[in-house]
Amino acid sequence: MDTTEQLNGKYFFDGMSVDKEELIFWLILDEFRKRFEIIDVLAVASMLASLPVIPVRGKLDAKRATRGTSPISLASRTLIQAKFKRPHKTITWAQLLRGNWAYTTSVGAYVGRWVPWLGAALTLYDLNVITQNVIHRYKLITGGK
Repeated sequence: MDTTEQLNGKYFFDGMSVDKEELIFWLILDEFRKRFEIIDVLAVASMLASLPVIPVRGKLDAKRATRGTSPISLASRTLIQAKFKRPHKTITWAQLLRGNWAYTTSVGAYVGRWVPWLGAALTLYDLNVITQNVIHRYKLITGGK
């Protein structure tokens, strides 16, 4: 139960007496608890599964190609074996750091490279909502200080 009562520099939050720094900590945890769902687990998992941890041989352009491949790319290439008629733009973490686009004709590779970016967008959106909610609740409890 939140209350705006203040007693000797302490605030009351969820039955606890806390100072301002502790209040922010508990508000952040409470907002994460409220907001965190299975879709958030999948979003973070998609980003982790996009890291190129599986060694591969035979990449043609050794200077520009990323070493290894990701589990998500390997799985999507295996499940989706269709091809585009012309190369489509995709982006990988390494290509982002270089400022380049990666191109592929494999539909599976295309899907495997864009899924982590959807996860990143969902994670950023959730962090934004959590931050706004924490700020709003903090101001309500402390009286806008």
